[in-house]
Amino acid sequence: MEIKEIILVIEDDKAIAKILTAALEDSYKVIVSKSLEDAYRKFTSFNPSLILLDLGLPDGDGKEFIKRVRELGDKPIIVVSARFDEKEIVNCLDLGADDYVTKPFSIKQLQARIRSTYRRYERHMSPLDNRVVCQELSVDLVSRVVMKNETLIKLTPTEYNLLKFMIVRPNKVLTHQVILKEIWGVGYQNEMQYLRTYINSLRKKIETDTTRPKYIITESSIGYRFCCNEEEH
Repeated sequence: MEIKEIILVIEDDKAIAKILTAALEDSYKVIVSKSLEDAYRKFTSFNPSLILLDLGLPDGDGKEFIKRVRELGDKPIIVVSARFDEKEIVNCLDLGADDYVTKPFSIKQLQARIRSTYRRYERHMSPLDNRVVCQELSVDLVSRVVMKNETLIKLTPTEYNLLKFMIVRPNKVLTHQVILKEIWGVGYQNEMQYLRTYINSLRKKIETDTTRPKYIITESSIGYRFCCNEEEH
């Protein structure tokens, strides 16, 4: 018998929990929690492979769950919430959530986000591969050689560091502050022009059409996502 991956759905709205269960149960084993306390207990008992997390729960805010899970490990978390405020979204992502889907949501989009998150974690859990491939693009992490359709792409050191940081985290939403801190340092977390300039420069070198990028996807007012699968953008 096939052993299914476990998804923990933390959602106190019965109708939404039922919709999520129906949409996912063919491919995954779905465990539902309606409160933070119950979610902590089931997280420990079932060791889920992925978590879908609502924020407005009867006994607290879902962000507390993100903090607690991140103290214990690196389990993938996708927030599914009616809150659409940009600061709320950025806060969740900065705390360690892997993605953020606003309600009402498309089931197909959510399923695609789940598949993307699984793929990213599987890559991190697999033996280290020195070569990362995303569609026509490939990056050799040892030689620092970047190729597109077997054609060498010349990047500056900063462009390469930016590309490497994003491509090894495929399909994960990365906030502006996280990218700036990683590439330029703590003192540059508000220097948005640095990031915009280098994103534009990198797009000119790796994208076929910079007006319709398929690799570096803008998450409006939040950050960027490096797309490694055509179905995701």
